[in-house]
Amino acid sequence: MDKTQTNRQQWGSRLGIIMAVAGSAIGLGNFLRFPAKVAENGGGAFMIPYLVSLLLLGIPLMWIEWTLGRYGGGFGHGTAPGIFHSIWRKNRFIKYFGVIGIFGPLVIFIYYTYIESWTLAYSFFALFGKYHGLMDQAGMKNFLSGYQGLEQNQYFNGLGWAYFFFLITFVINAVVIYHGIKGGIERFCKWAMPALFFCAVILFVRVLTLGTPDPAQPGWNINNGLGFVWNPDFSALKSARVWLEAAGQIFFTLSVGIGVILTYASYLRKGDDVVLSGTTAASTNEFAEVILGGSIILPAAFVFFGPTEIQTIAQSGTFNLGFVTMPLVLNQMPLAALMGFLWFFLLFLAGITSSVSLAQPAVAFLEDEFNLTRKRAVFTFAAAAFVLCHPAIFFLKNGVVDELDFWGGTFCLVLFATVEVILFSWVFGMDKAWAEIHHGADMEVPKIYKFIIKYVTPLFLLTILGAWFYQDWLKVILMENVAPENKIYVLATRLGLLAMFIILAVLVKLAWKRKYE
Repeated sequence: MDKTQTNRQQWGSRLGIIMAVAGSAIGLGNFLRFPAKVAENGGGAFMIPYLVSLLLLGIPLMWIEWTLGRYGGGFGHGTAPGIFHSIWRKNRFIKYFGVIGIFGPLVIFIYYTYIESWTLAYSFFALFGKYHGLMDQAGMKNFLSGYQGLEQNQYFNGLGWAYFFFLITFVINAVVIYHGIKGGIERFCKWAMPALFFCAVILFVRVLTLGTPDPAQPGWNINNGLGFVWNPDFSALKSARVWLEAAGQIFFTLSVGIGVILTYASYLRKGDDVVLSGTTAASTNEFAEVILGGSIILPAAFVFFGPTEIQTIAQSGTFNLGFVTMPLVLNQMPLAALMGFLWFFLLFLAGITSSVSLAQPAVAFLEDEFNLTRKRAVFTFAAAAFVLCHPAIFFLKNGVVDELDFWGGTFCLVLFATVEVILFSWVFGMDKAWAEIHHGADMEVPKIYKFIIKYVTPLFLLTILGAWFYQDWLKVILMENVAPENKIYVLATRLGLLAMFIILAVLVKLAWKRKYE
């Protein structure tokens, strides 16, 4: 028999939950991944499939996850296995599909936390001038490679500094999570998010007021820099890849399809609004991404490096954009140390508000389904996650992080979103779902979304999944694009991920046997 839990934690205020969900969504991808995707995929034309994906995937999934989370929380469930079970009690296997909603966030957490720690390290490096003498791409890349332990050079001798800042970052995450929903995550996000926007706005204004540093190159100005990012190349819209990239960015930026919003929304009261709150959180994220993220790094790089090199910079990858290009740009500005600190501290705040959300599903699962105290649940999670983080640290150069990112941060997102939208609109039933969305709502969802959620969103997701299976699944399984020397590491990573999923599925089985049989 299902035992409803009545003593679960709750958010302290609507502002708190909005800041927490926005914090989960606003991460490194807003300020690094988004501008690169725009520049690589048709400039301003990319915004057409991006907005289509936002309207047909992002917003519907945001409302679905807020609604499902609140509904499941009423039965004492804060994670997908229990929430899926609450929706489809007659199906004894559906809870195992919900394992993805714990597995995905955990996989992302174990590499994201390490990358997040780089931003904390570089915040200190900026303040204390550790990289300020570097003025070219090669030197800054060597500095980053030395820090990551990919090579030993004059800047770093091993992973000592990287591991030190990883430990600090991991502990900060654990402390925030330990203090719970209201006293930890909500309290932290209510000051971290304003601080993040403060840093971003200062950098945004500074970039928009850049002059022309090289009088011999009058075309290297901020207007042309913004034009590089936003001027549309409409021919790019003919490419299916551009549309898939846009859909992927929406998943990535809104944190939908992960399971985090389900967990956060499970701490809402039954009458709490999900429509306006979800829309506000999504709008906050879009402002951070489109207005701020799209107007800082690449326009600034254009001013200092010009139209030829900016093409290479835009395609150089997320890490190089954030940790190579941007420091070089800031080094050439007045108050370079302060500007560098603001940039990397902005990224650190964006990272940590996301990583604490990634930890919460696993912690909530232990609390809700095994009745562990918050203290025991956090210590259990922290011990397991700490061990699991180490392959990403020590085998970064062997493709481990890329592999974790694909399965946890790409494939699982689309698969999980497909399962939950079908459950919501077809199993739960669209009429019942529509009523549940509007329970306690301060605004009404446009009626067209009843059709979109039932038909368009699942069809869109199934098309994305089908296209991937048709085009790429065999190549991925056979590791055709993996360097021969890295195949053993990729295989070991896949076996480790499989073991993680099986362990989580066994824990779900044990929890259900203990509580419901």
